[in-house]
Amino acid sequence: MTKQFSLQTVLELMQVRADEATHRLARLIASERDAKSKLEMLQQYRDEYATRFRLAAQNGLVQREWHNYQEFLNRLDEAIETQIKTVELQVEHTAVGQTHWQQHRKKLKAFDTLSERHYASENALELKREQKTQDEFAARGKNNKEPE
Repeated sequence: MTKQFSLQTVLELMQVRADEATHRLARLIASERDAKSKLEMLQQYRDEYATRFRLAAQNGLVQREWHNYQEFLNRLDEAIETQIKTVELQVEHTAVGQTHWQQHRKKLKAFDTLSERHYASENALELKREQKTQDEFAARGKNNKEPE
């Protein structure tokens, strides 16, 4: 009978932690992607608004309209700068999450390797026991035969 892996509970705990790290990393990657998407959207909107401003300026703007365009462009630039910082921070968080995930996978792999070695050893012992039993049975069969 095969003996259970003595560190099975630890192996299962490592699996749970690795799964949690995988889910955390997936959320971090999604957040990073969303932050980058928002930045891209802001930059695109800023470019479109700047184009509208140039076209309006070519057709002539009064002082108030000029000021409004400039003010809004400045606000967009501030939002872009804030979003760039958010993206940078999110990239850092994702990198930390990836390192965390790799560490958990490495630990899990180590315990999984130990488990595989344990069961391989147990199987080898079981095969030896079976072979010994068969050899004993065969030896008894020879000894029980009467010579002719």
